[in-house]
Amino acid sequence: DVSLVESGGGSVQSGGSLKLSCAASGASRGTYFCMAFFRQVSGKEREGVAAIDSDGNTSYLDSVKGRFTISQDNAKGTLSLEMNNLKPEDTAVYYCAADYWRGAPMVMRDGACDPVEYWGQGTQVTVSS
Repeated sequence: DVSLVESGGGSVQSGGSLKLSCAASGASRGTYFCMAFFRQVSGKEREGVAAIDSDGNTSYLDSVKGRFTISQDNAKGTLSLEMNNLKPEDTAVYYCAADYWRGAPMVMRDGACDPVEYWGQGTQVTVSS
């Protein structure tokens, strides 16, 4: 089975930077995939932040464009999110997410993968003003 393990996150002041990483294991190499970071604030719906597919195509939530960069290392099976110029409204629990080709339509849009079959455990990002 696929496992997603996140690392990174923490607390930073407004304007600062953080990097999130996600190590994926258990997936068959060469399978088309979509991987993403979502975030969730207590009481609100989870939203996609940045997504990337196995072809290297990317998608971002409008509010993070120009500040966040998603990348992948297929050889290592890792996903990274560089977050710069962080703002207090970026405060949330961030989740790594993945879906692998199973014969059904897959969509990457507005920083999200749809559907999502696998989730990481989540990591807190706190940005203070």
